[in-house]
Amino acid sequence: MKTLHDFSLDRRKTALVLVDFQEKLFAAMDPQRKEATLRNTLILLDLARLMKLPVLHSEQYPEGLGRTIQPVREKLPEGAAPFEKLEFSCWATQGFAQQFRFLGARAAILIGMECHVCVLQSGLDMLREGVTVHVPRDGVISRTEENRVTGLEVMDRAGVLVTSAETVVFQLLERAGTSEFKTMAKLVK
Repeated sequence: MKTLHDFSLDRRKTALVLVDFQEKLFAAMDPQRKEATLRNTLILLDLARLMKLPVLHSEQYPEGLGRTIQPVREKLPEGAAPFEKLEFSCWATQGFAQQFRFLGARAAILIGMECHVCVLQSGLDMLREGVTVHVPRDGVISRTEENRVTGLEVMDRAGVLVTSAETVVFQLLERAGTSEFKTMAKLVK
């Protein structure tokens, strides 16, 4: 059973994990959700930069699916290299779990594509290893809405905390009136 502590995000122990925001994948995603998903992803990247949260990102078979899309690449921390993978789960990719642990993270904000494949398997692997996983429903996408909803439902039943990008932002901000709040409030309008 989850406790209140498990639902809280602590900026000192949280990492942002982006799964496979790649050119050819993004082109195939549900056109009704693409713009909002990208917008929320960029907001979460701005939050990570502002709060100095570690950011890890993966690319699934980049030779075939392309590299990380330009708008996301521009907001990644300088020098952030992707974890290239063939596994669907980024957690199962060599070096990923070790890097996550090295950063001192105990919780992940997990976003990306496809929700019902790579995001789902990453989230389940993280849960199995004791990581608290927050998945903003508006930060994940699949080729179809049905598959996105299926991925979210399975993760929710497994113990992933299904949330929203704005909830994550304000949970990490904790209070109004700060310079961080003013910066982020402009972005979520």
